[in-house]
Amino acid sequence: MAEGDWDFIVIGAGSAGCALANRLSADPKNRVLLLEAGPRDRNIWIHIPVGYYKTMYSPLSWGYDTEPEPALDNRRIHWPRGKVLGGSSAINGLVYMRGQPQDYDHWRQMGNIGWGWDDVLPYFKRAEDQERGASDLHGAGGPLKVSDIRDRREICDAFVAAAQEVGLPYNDDFNGPEQEGAGYFQTTSRDGRRCSSAVGYLNPIKNRPNLKIETAALASRLLFDQGRVSGVAYLQDGTEKVATVAGEIVLSGGAINSPQLLQLSGIGPGALLNDLGIEVVKDLAGVGQDLQDHLQVRSIYRLNQAISVNDDVNNIFRRVLIGLDYALRRRGPLTFSAGHACAFARVLPESETPDVQFHFIPFSAEKPGSGLHPWPGVTSSVCQLRPESRGELAITSTDPRQHPKIIANYLATDYDQRVLIEGLKLSRKISQSPAFAKYVADEVEPGLDRVSDDELLVHLRAKGGTIFHPTSTCRMGQDERAVVDERLRVRGVAGLRVADCSIMPQVVSGNTSAPAIMIGEKCADMMLADAHR
Repeated sequence: MAEGDWDFIVIGAGSAGCALANRLSADPKNRVLLLEAGPRDRNIWIHIPVGYYKTMYSPLSWGYDTEPEPALDNRRIHWPRGKVLGGSSAINGLVYMRGQPQDYDHWRQMGNIGWGWDDVLPYFKRAEDQERGASDLHGAGGPLKVSDIRDRREICDAFVAAAQEVGLPYNDDFNGPEQEGAGYFQTTSRDGRRCSSAVGYLNPIKNRPNLKIETAALASRLLFDQGRVSGVAYLQDGTEKVATVAGEIVLSGGAINSPQLLQLSGIGPGALLNDLGIEVVKDLAGVGQDLQDHLQVRSIYRLNQAISVNDDVNNIFRRVLIGLDYALRRRGPLTFSAGHACAFARVLPESETPDVQFHFIPFSAEKPGSGLHPWPGVTSSVCQLRPESRGELAITSTDPRQHPKIIANYLATDYDQRVLIEGLKLSRKISQSPAFAKYVADEVEPGLDRVSDDELLVHLRAKGGTIFHPTSTCRMGQDERAVVDERLRVRGVAGLRVADCSIMPQVVSGNTSAPAIMIGEKCADMMLADAHR
């Protein structure tokens, strides 16, 4: 079924894709098609902030798993990714974090003109509706609502105070002049409701006559005509449909789906494609390579008093109060994000900027997505910001419904191991500082019996997991392995771009949702400028 010629087709309605659809369709002359494999964002738990705890492990996620990871006791690591309007911004932990300015300046130094901090800051500001108002570093009036934590818990204040006691400065804005320090996250929410990219970018403009949004539409392969992309085939309601394009197609499926679709379409490592009987359109060895992710490991503390969210949830009367507090005031634990308090620190003497990030949450569980512990507990998770380890992904079938093989290759270098071991030591140091120690009954994980580097590494291998930030599988750059150039154009294929976290030359030093939206904003400007020329 032919859809007719579109000026732009955006594949993937996630963090970047929604921004692209909004900006590209702002001119009524542009006919824009947005394809999303998942459903519309009608599930109530998408819009209640703490609902991420439910949606990340639901059919609203692609539910990927890595191959057995050799350095993590051969465990498969579960990778939730959003499969719904809004993509991962609809199921993530709501943290608003840009990363360090040095990250982007380093991208520029790698030859990616136009991606330095001064280049990308205007797009962060344009996207943002900062609750505190506009400033040199923040924007107001943009589609993405950014707010301060509404409820501060006593135990979270204790974590921030203890971090200061061990030498970290207080930081009121991790997206401000400096990232280092301890304080509270800001979140992509407003008045107790999540602001996903679908809520911020699509809801206000979804009725534009020149924008068509198709859900439950799984892109299966790109179509080509004499070296130029000419359309996309997609599966919807059990039928293969085709949409053709007069202008450009942009992939915004994220670090897994974008390289997967390229490989399915004949763009990728030639040997892989030949083995699967896929005609090679462009032999690009880097498609699916250079995979990076932030590995996290948790410290869990049992408290000596009932002041954690565990205690609220495990008590029927308190649970009723949680519901009433949210219904009447949009406050309380239902507004919590995946990080409440935060700290950025340097744990290695040679690091010039923070090399680890802490997500502190006032509850605890055996694993993410499972029920809370029956005793008062909190979690301090530490992740490495700039891993050396690199992984890869590759399709194993020509069926787009089959998940690709993912190898994260965590902890492949001594450096990565050293950073996280030192991160665990800092977590313990904070927990034993007076402001926090007075609340602690026991260190449940890793446990006080694990003291040496080797013992902490055992815990890291047994318990380490993703903090949900995969990037760089369609890496931007100037070298032979780079997949896209500095204007996010796929090398050797006309009319095709990629705009999502897969283009990052290196993963940013922080959470990845805000940078993904920035990438979508910047790509839209480049596409519109090129179309005008």
